[in-house]
Amino acid sequence: MSEKIAQRALILATFSFAANFSVWTLYAALVIPITALWHLNVLEVAGLLSAPMLSGALSRIPAGIVADKGNPKILFVCQMLICLPPLGLLFFIENYSQLLLLGFWLGLSGSAFVFGNRYVNDFFPRNRQGTAMGVFGVGNAGAAITLVLVPILQEHFGWHFVGPIYLLGLLFVALLFLFFAPNRPSHVTDKAVQPLCWYGLFKESQIWRLGLYYYFVFGSFLALLLWLPYYYTQAYQLPLPQAMAFTLFFVTTSSVVRALGGWFADKYGGRSVNWSVFWVCLVCLFFLSYPPTSMTIHGVEHDVHLDIAINVWVFSVLICVIGLAQGFGRASVFKMIHEYYPDNMGRAGGIVSAIGALGGFTLPILFGMAVDFLGFYSASFMLLYGVLAICMMAMYFAIRAERYLRKLQEAASYNFLEDDDL
Repeated sequence: MSEKIAQRALILATFSFAANFSVWTLYAALVIPITALWHLNVLEVAGLLSAPMLSGALSRIPAGIVADKGNPKILFVCQMLICLPPLGLLFFIENYSQLLLLGFWLGLSGSAFVFGNRYVNDFFPRNRQGTAMGVFGVGNAGAAITLVLVPILQEHFGWHFVGPIYLLGLLFVALLFLFFAPNRPSHVTDKAVQPLCWYGLFKESQIWRLGLYYYFVFGSFLALLLWLPYYYTQAYQLPLPQAMAFTLFFVTTSSVVRALGGWFADKYGGRSVNWSVFWVCLVCLFFLSYPPTSMTIHGVEHDVHLDIAINVWVFSVLICVIGLAQGFGRASVFKMIHEYYPDNMGRAGGIVSAIGALGGFTLPILFGMAVDFLGFYSASFMLLYGVLAICMMAMYFAIRAERYLRKLQEAASYNFLEDDDL
């Protein structure tokens, strides 16, 4: 197969995924003018932000099943066409309930990752899977498109016109992919594969471990994308344009670096990269979790007052480092999926990505609960610290178990009875 054909498939799939990701995160920017217009409370805002995340996460499981059975290219196009009607209906929205229901429908754009990933997987050999999937994952930067474009469209046309304009853009991308993306290689369509039963994958602990890892590296990425504008405006009293600019930088750098993360995963192994990612995030989250503190030291002659707090610039550097590490982590997790399930990328990838995407639904709600319960904003990062600690323990024990099984297999290759008689 021609290298040019593979590169064309990768570029068009990445571009299409970016367009879908911008639709999936549309409410992250659209909720700002709607909140001011309709005077929504915190729970109503959380509902709007969470609705697309929930349906997008759940839709990835059936998407993975049909992606392994059908033609990923055609399925990818059909998925984009299904997401066109809710974009058009945004123009006619009159109340909160209608907007919430459309949010669930728009969330189907989140399944684009599964179809696109399965499509790209067919064009590259195993030793280049990490790099290819890393480049494809750059489509996460589609969220940056929304953060930049929606405020401009809302200012010039009003929020009701954002949906129809997005409809035209997504329709253009769907037609572009349909007519110019190459078809699957013949050696893939002719290959007879006995795929694992999708519900059988749920019985494998490896799937749940990979899902847990992805819950942190992708789920928390989604959650921070939704949470950071609020965090910057509340914890640091930044104006909204500055908060959006910092969030945009976080999203863009974390998405673009995923391609480099795929190359590292190919070179050093997915697990090694992921373990390093966890350690980097653990150090950063330790400092981010520390709440602003005032301390008085009673000296011999006078008291010494200390104020300990992370300023906005240090915070932004630490959150950017976490974003970069998560970009590496998202690529390395899918490299591991391909190593364990090379013939079931659709099913396995769909389940793992669904578990990860649930983080975009659950974590913002948990962030709010943690802040309300403890009374300070850094409580949200304490929660992430706990999630990461669980991930690291799961990986540590998985590594120990594999080493133990490897030693047993090596020992079984020798005759124990003969060894005992020596």
